[in-house]
Amino acid sequence: MGMVATRRTFVAAGLGLAFGAVLALSVVRAEGTAKEVTIDNFTFTPAELSVPVGTTVTWINRDDIPHTVIAKDKSFRSKALDTDDRYSFTFATAGTYDYFCGLHPHMTGKIVVTP
Repeated sequence: MGMVATRRTFVAAGLGLAFGAVLALSVVRAEGTAKEVTIDNFTFTPAELSVPVGTTVTWINRDDIPHTVIAKDKSFRSKALDTDDRYSFTFATAGTYDYFCGLHPHMTGKIVVTP
């Protein structure tokens, strides 16, 4: 009976370690799927960003005036973002997404989503 109990303890410990490793990887992947674009001085920084499918991009307005984030293909559109407001969009499909500020059309950016 002692050997069976030892084997069960060993298997349970192994499963616990495996579960912990999977959970840790999930957290790392979740943290790796968020990117930020800053809006400041009438520019999007970075102006071009490459991300894998499933990434959430957050735009943060650091300017003193409102801006918007609008995809040229109309796949996403923010409301007017005041200072320190944020807008997030999760890219579920690979492709190139050109965008601009609807209030200041000379402000442009690009998100390249890879498979």
